[in-house]
Amino acid sequence: MNLSRASIAELASKLNLSPSTISRALSGQGRISEETRQRVRQLAQELNYQPNHLAAALRKGRSNTLGVIVPHIDGDFFARVLKGIEHGATQAGFNVMVCQSNENAGHEKKNLDTLLTAQVEGILVSLSLTTKDVQHFEEVRRRDLPLVFFDRVPELPQVSAVVLDDYQGAYQAVEHLLGQGCRRIAHIGGPQHLNICRNRYRAYCDALRAHDLPLDASLVHFCDLTLPEGRQAMETLLQRRPDLDAVFAANDLAVAGAMPVLRAAGRRIPQDVALAGFSNELFTLLTEPHLTTVDQRCEEMGRTAVRLLLDMVAEQPHQFAPRRVVLQPELVIRESSQQAAAQK
Repeated sequence: MNLSRASIAELASKLNLSPSTISRALSGQGRISEETRQRVRQLAQELNYQPNHLAAALRKGRSNTLGVIVPHIDGDFFARVLKGIEHGATQAGFNVMVCQSNENAGHEKKNLDTLLTAQVEGILVSLSLTTKDVQHFEEVRRRDLPLVFFDRVPELPQVSAVVLDDYQGAYQAVEHLLGQGCRRIAHIGGPQHLNICRNRYRAYCDALRAHDLPLDASLVHFCDLTLPEGRQAMETLLQRRPDLDAVFAANDLAVAGAMPVLRAAGRRIPQDVALAGFSNELFTLLTEPHLTTVDQRCEEMGRTAVRLLLDMVAEQPHQFAPRRVVLQPELVIRESSQQAAAQK
């Protein structure tokens, strides 16, 4: 059986017909004799010809494809958001084209150029860690192309976005640590130009103030929230404040990096140091002890973002009023933070 796929040009060459005649015969359009039509279809079947629907759509000015730019697909969060996006897009009859910025603003710009060249019908974006200037998205607006940001969004008034209430989730996590009797709570925070990291740090500060606890700069360390940087952050925090009794980190990777450092320093988790993260990555159920974290409603975020984008696709983008959807977080309490219970 011939598994390779023939092109219209190959069919035309073998039948000594023009490519346009082949195209009309396959589409059932134009004045083509039934004999010619049958010859074309028979050969197309024998040579496993498959029409290029994307090329046809592009010729009509439609790609039937939505573009997505994510910082990465390592870990669980963005993979699950993409699952929600693809589910929603597929149900609506759209394809999805995914690009990774690899946490690099320059790559993000190239991703955007790729999607614009592919004539996608709308774009979903979560900003990279290094994106501080979002001017490259002005080209999307100039073309009246639907654009929705999710999770990591720019601080602009006229953008459509789907976000989690990061402030509320972080506040709940710190409030929980305080409820365990912790008073010297360290924070491993992310880059403060990102809305999610800034909101989580603000909640940490407000929760401490609500309990009349001072804000101590020696208990705060900002980094890029990777596994190695979480490890380094924990080493720095222990050097500064060996008396710390809890850590709230702006993501789960940083907490996972902190755990072996605490053990190497002879600190028991949670008896000596309680831990809480943010994201509810799958690996939080594989650590020992299991990690307390904030669930970000990943798949719901993806489904909501694509639904918002499809609403814009269905309307004229410049007539669509920007909309911001805020999802509610859920604190998932596990063994890593149950300090009071562990000490009984």
